[in-house]
Amino acid sequence: MSTTYPEAELEVRYSEPGVEPTSWRETLDLLETAELFWLTTVRADGRPHVTPVVAVWHDDAVYFTTASIEQKMRNLEHSGKVAVTTGNNLWTKGLDVVVEGVATEVTAPEALPGIVEAFDAKYGAHNSWSLELVDDVAQVAGHPAVVFRIEPVKVFAFGKEPPAQTRYRFTGTSASS
Repeated sequence: MSTTYPEAELEVRYSEPGVEPTSWRETLDLLETAELFWLTTVRADGRPHVTPVVAVWHDDAVYFTTASIEQKMRNLEHSGKVAVTTGNNLWTKGLDVVVEGVATEVTAPEALPGIVEAFDAKYGAHNSWSLELVDDVAQVAGHPAVVFRIEPVKVFAFGKEPPAQTRYRFTGTSASS
């Protein structure tokens, strides 16, 4: 699938005068190369839950996994509304990205091989965390894994050199912005 290029809009209230929006290519480069993401889910009682995850940008979406016994899985059973963030913790350098959307479980067996290949291409098969298919079941470290897809509704890029807040709107998504 080809990459969708969303509409970019500079948020002038939070950006240095005269700056341009961060390009989608720069934002996409970070989504494709970041090693660690922070996933925010919502507990049944409305409290947020934040946890680090490995993830890939594949087929115009973010993919991550969880085990069925984890807190994030219980939260996702209640609500698929999520945000996933990546970037760095520096005040004046780099780029931070926030992806908002709805996480949906990947249940189509024919989709899993491409997702596994995307994880392998990014993280390699020879590390402590590896997504594999065993008898058409996703597994991490020999344990069953549930694979989720986050189709973005909104993406924010927070440039720091100079300050520039860019909002990307995606058309054709099922959720409203």
